[in-house]
Amino acid sequence: MLLIHPPIAKPCEPPAGIARLAGVLRGHGLPCTLLDASLEGLLFLLAAPVTATDNWSRRACRDVAANLAALRGPALYDNPARYRRAVADVNRVVELAGRPRLQLNLANYQDQVLSPTNSADLLKAAARPAANIFYPYFSRRLAELIEESRPAMLGFSLNYLSQALCTFAMIGFVRERFAGLPVVLGGGLVTSWLSNPGWRNPFAGLVDHLVAGAGEEPLVTLLGATPQPQHHGPDFTGLPLADYLAPGFILPYAASSGCYWNRCSFCPEKAEGNPYRALPPDQVLADLEQLTARTRPVLLHLLDNAVSPALLRALSARPPGVNWYGFARVSPLLADHDFCRALRRSGCVMLKLGLESGDQGVLDAMDKGIGLAMVSKALAALQQAGIATYVYLLFGTPAETLPAARRTLDFSVAHQEAITFLNLAVFNMPVNGPQAQDLGTSSFYEGDLSLYTDFNHPLGWQRSKVRHFLDREFKRHPAIAAIIRRDPLLFTSNHAPFFCSVSTFQRFNV
Repeated sequence: MLLIHPPIAKPCEPPAGIARLAGVLRGHGLPCTLLDASLEGLLFLLAAPVTATDNWSRRACRDVAANLAALRGPALYDNPARYRRAVADVNRVVELAGRPRLQLNLANYQDQVLSPTNSADLLKAAARPAANIFYPYFSRRLAELIEESRPAMLGFSLNYLSQALCTFAMIGFVRERFAGLPVVLGGGLVTSWLSNPGWRNPFAGLVDHLVAGAGEEPLVTLLGATPQPQHHGPDFTGLPLADYLAPGFILPYAASSGCYWNRCSFCPEKAEGNPYRALPPDQVLADLEQLTARTRPVLLHLLDNAVSPALLRALSARPPGVNWYGFARVSPLLADHDFCRALRRSGCVMLKLGLESGDQGVLDAMDKGIGLAMVSKALAALQQAGIATYVYLLFGTPAETLPAARRTLDFSVAHQEAITFLNLAVFNMPVNGPQAQDLGTSSFYEGDLSLYTDFNHPLGWQRSKVRHFLDREFKRHPAIAAIIRRDPLLFTSNHAPFFCSVSTFQRFNV
């Protein structure tokens, strides 16, 4: 089987989804080949000639090879100004390659004509694969791999909207060139599509099999084998581990799927009914021991929606031998100074925390299950332990008002020393969220595949007002502006752990 990760996704670490599938397939004696077409496609664009008419563009094109090499080495991450320039210059070349029709960058693909939330547009992309900017790359690369490996079927892992149009263009090429080759389509975005109660398959005749959720058992079955109960860890063999834009190999690993809390009213996981499944901590640690010995990573990225308390305890007791980071729920465990110090000794350099709001009433309305007093204690404990925090805030939820948003600003300013990075987002209502039934809704994105809907805010706190507050008030506060300046350009939380030192933070604010 040929498993494909299509363009565009951030090119800083290998795709965990197809590596997980490869581990299971190979564990069942089923051969498979892995293709990170996103990384390879971006590198193809960066190597192709583009038209540069201004000094910045000419410099960016001239220095692209040097900047790519710098992003793959550690020295650049000691100098935030040089890092920002290198990322901006590499990204500039990608932007130029996409003009005038496409808005491209290292993390996104946006077509001015075709929409990834419209099934008719995805079918148009499949009908005209040669119109896709990556066609010169994937038409050659796919043909070579298919002729070389003779796969029984192709599997596309579609996780983000930024991949959708390219995925269907690649499928369209396969249908033109290898008409009898079965195509399987899965991944996070496909899972979200299929979870919609109103789903009607518009891709019959183009895609042979659509897979929701974990794809291991369906793929094993489709390939004619019987799924076995034994565990198989991910296998990255065949991916170009030295080519990603990071100062060494970042090992992505998911110990669970779904969320163990699964109560937050705004969460797509709850709206889509995704169950929580977790590996036993001992199995996770065994996997990590094998994977780190085999791949020698510089950083472990735990992909869980929230790393469970049981796994946090296991990691603190049996460190993985490499620096690591991931999402965690604020809990009494993280408010324990001794435990946070143990986490730091285990290699934890950063935790991503979904705080969402600095107003207790808003948190309670979300059923977030955390109190601000505990958040304060956790932030203090993590700071004293030397663990950086990447705090996520969500504005415009149905229970929020302008005064509540200002309390979030006050809370953030009061804890500025303990908040290392900030992610600010405006609330999108999931189409199938429980609150969507009670509020007046309207189209958010045009298209039948949209996952979110606009809504009439019950307290008048509409999106335009939220954005005005964020741009004119929240981001302009000096303490907040200083935090925001630290965020690594484009790569954000994926590169943030490489900047987690006091001296580096100081240089961000020069």
